[in-house]
Amino acid sequence: MTDDLARRARRILLANWRRGFTVPAQGLYPHQWSWDSAFIALGLRHLSAVRAQRELESLFGAQWPDGRVPQIVFNPAVPANAYFPGPDFWGPGARLASTGLVTSGLVQPPLHALAAWEVHRADPVTSRRRGFLRRLYPKLQRWHDYLFDRRDLAGDGLVCVIHPWESGLDNSPAWDEPLGRVAPVAPATFVRRDLGHAGAGERPTDLDYGRYVRLAADYRDAGFVDTLGGSAFAVEDPLTNALLAVGETALAAMAGELGTDPAPHRERAASLTNSLVARLYDPAEGTFFARDAHTKSLLRQRTVGGLVPLVVPGLPVVEELLKTARGEHFRLGELSPVPSYDLTSADFEPARYWRGPAWFNTGWLIWHGLRTHGHDQLAGRLGEGMLDALRLAGFREYVDPLTGAGHGSDDFSWTAAVAIDLLEVPAADGRTA
Repeated sequence: MTDDLARRARRILLANWRRGFTVPAQGLYPHQWSWDSAFIALGLRHLSAVRAQRELESLFGAQWPDGRVPQIVFNPAVPANAYFPGPDFWGPGARLASTGLVTSGLVQPPLHALAAWEVHRADPVTSRRRGFLRRLYPKLQRWHDYLFDRRDLAGDGLVCVIHPWESGLDNSPAWDEPLGRVAPVAPATFVRRDLGHAGAGERPTDLDYGRYVRLAADYRDAGFVDTLGGSAFAVEDPLTNALLAVGETALAAMAGELGTDPAPHRERAASLTNSLVARLYDPAEGTFFARDAHTKSLLRQRTVGGLVPLVVPGLPVVEELLKTARGEHFRLGELSPVPSYDLTSADFEPARYWRGPAWFNTGWLIWHGLRTHGHDQLAGRLGEGMLDALRLAGFREYVDPLTGAGHGSDDFSWTAAVAIDLLEVPAADGRTA
């Protein structure tokens, strides 16, 4: 069964490869997505070191002059209307003069440095021969500099997302309050391509989608300038900041490999971790919450994003966070993958995009965090549970955490990549129950 699962996962990544990068899935997602490529590279490293490196090199080939790594790099071989919002929506301001590529103006969570370091570690000989880290390290630095310098909109040491799509958890209930202040565009002004690939009950509502389009259009029309006053939606997201802290730790390791000073990266990681705990962690609830940069208030919906800081090395609240994760809200150790939203909430929806379903990529982040902090037995149970869920539902985009039923796109690339990584990484050694 395990061999069959691995063969199926490899076939998916092969079928979704597009001459230098991997699409998330055939059909709805015909382009390159930013954090998808990071997860995909983590799986590809076990199959082909060169292909894993090319996955990230392709993405960073579309890096903007200001350092941002775009959410989407549009494939010029695909019709412009295959996805909305497509290249025509983003306009000339999102066209790269150096390559002619058109991208989204938004970004996604910064998993890339961790992925690049793990790709290097999987085959350091090939990585050094190709100059992989030597070429990618300065681009990763510029990417992180953009986030630290341009996205600390509240000036308190934490990075903001300025659109729900930037969080990776697009339709999370955590965004409902700040999103409610955004006037939606009329549904008649755009065509939703997503509803041609999944039922309306699995996707965001027309009202929310209209708000997403409004935010994206306003950002485009303002020239992609990052200011608090110009961002109707500005949220300090625990997942984004946690991955940035982990990324700085990975950059420190790269600096050591390349013979440069790792200290600035370690200092940034420590400072960001301190700010993350001081501002977004609620000791009474034992979890992290997103924070509205306009109102300075926590957005108190319990989501999987509040558990993802488990990935941060040296996090001082690991045991408290694990107690919450194993409790009634998420049932870590019992359900796999981890639900995206509080199981006990009245508005929990097990099949609607990020409002309850379990996703394999966030499950991987928690699995990685458990291993980082020595909770290997629990990580092993989570990993085996995710593999069992794959055997039941197939390589779906997400699953119902209670029934295991698959939803969203099929033959999903990061689901296949996570499966390969779980099958290839050595089993848990049982250091901590």
